Amino acid sequence: MDRDTAEPDAAALPGPNAKQWVEFHHKHAAPSEYSHEFVWDVTAEADGPFVTDVDGNVLLDFTCHIGAAPLGYNNEKVLSKLREFDLVEPMKIAGQDMYFGAGPDPETAEFPGSSHLMDKLTDVSSHYGMDTVFLSNSGAEAVENAMKITHDHKAPAKYGYAFEGSFHGRTLGTLSLTKSKEVYTRHYPQVAGIETVPFCADSGCSADSCDCGFFAGGGSQLRNSLSPEGGHVNPDEVAFAILEPIQGVGGYRFPSEEFMAEVGDVCDTYDIPLVVDEIQSGVGRTGEMWAADHYPIEPDVIASAKGLRVGATVSRSDVFPTEKNRLGSTFGGGDLLASMQGALTLDAIEEYDLLDNATERGRQAKELLADDAPDHVVDVRGKGLMLAVEFDTKQRRDAVVEAALDRGLLTLGCGKKTIRLLPPLDSSEREIEMGVGIFCEAMDAVATEAVA
Repeated sequence: MDRDTAEPDAAALPGPNAKQWVEFHHKHAAPSEYSHEFVWDVTAEADGPFVTDVDGNVLLDFTCHIGAAPLGYNNEKVLSKLREFDLVEPMKIAGQDMYFGAGPDPETAEFPGSSHLMDKLTDVSSHYGMDTVFLSNSGAEAVENAMKITHDHKAPAKYGYAFEGSFHGRTLGTLSLTKSKEVYTRHYPQVAGIETVPFCADSGCSADSCDCGFFAGGGSQLRNSLSPEGGHVNPDEVAFAILEPIQGVGGYRFPSEEFMAEVGDVCDTYDIPLVVDEIQSGVGRTGEMWAADHYPIEPDVIASAKGLRVGATVSRSDVFPTEKNRLGSTFGGGDLLASMQGALTLDAIEEYDLLDNATERGRQAKELLADDAPDHVVDVRGKGLMLAVEFDTKQRRDAVVEAALDRGLLTLGCGKKTIRLLPPLDSSEREIEMGVGIFCEAMDAVATEAVA
């Protein structure tokens, strides 16, 4: 496949082969969420945002697997180096009990591993003074470990703060922090002591004019709840405040500057560790390495995953537990291939100036969307290549997702009535123009239909 000339070419989806694969998969799979009946043919041609399914359809993927494949499919910026590595068995080891390496010393190693990935993560987080990493298997584990280390750091703390609209994972601990859809948390027990405050998703929201309810009664709800005069939470007993700098599952909600400044100031004033969940927004997605870099906050802990291929909890050595209370995970730091992919992705972002590219291509996409959006589009927003189009109704949003898929473009819904667009970080001007063009065609087609 030639990425420079490739175009979507899709018949009715899902095709007959895809239907068989989906049926076979669900024969024994536990119930879970699936956005499309799209079955990637891993043996067929794919490059960047272009991918072939098991029926031979070529699709343009503007989901990047919810950001978990930040450079798309078979990207030569990473794949060319992976080809030189001969696969070994086992590819995963008990990384908390053993080490792996290649070559006489780490400095001259031909292939990066978990040690190199941690080194790179501290480098891209050094402006926050972060020097220590714990690797795990997923974003939920990264957040769980953030909760653990901050509780240990602030012992005997018993409270934590989360924000309305948040999504932090599906484990029992992270579900206690998830404040988006009730369907995620129903029936499950909650970790005690989690306080919830509003998230100001209005770019103009401030202490003088706040529709979100965060600023109320002469101050923010966060600050007022901690105030020695009338507050109901002792700041010394707060282990953390956890925040998605840009809310993902909650609807690609972008915060106001004053809201973020207030959160940062309150955490500084009361010495509350600020955890930023960068699982979807990090690793260059917004045009900065971390979405937090756009805002006036100083995080104490970063939870990352998806684009790294592994989970990572990044902080300062003084925040992590002592040797006596150290963390552990069987495969944490022991996935040879995933660690290598993560390290090479960070290398590619730097080597090919992909932060700048994400910024420029994101600007292009927003301009095209704003110019061609029909009346039923409520908002077009984004930073870098973390883009969102909000519709007047959920039904309209869902219809556009299907209309785009019919035309060979993969997109994803989020929030109540928003579509998220996540093209690869190295997307070209041509690919953005093509993808947005197809998306606008889908919006126009739905605009002419009667959508309840």
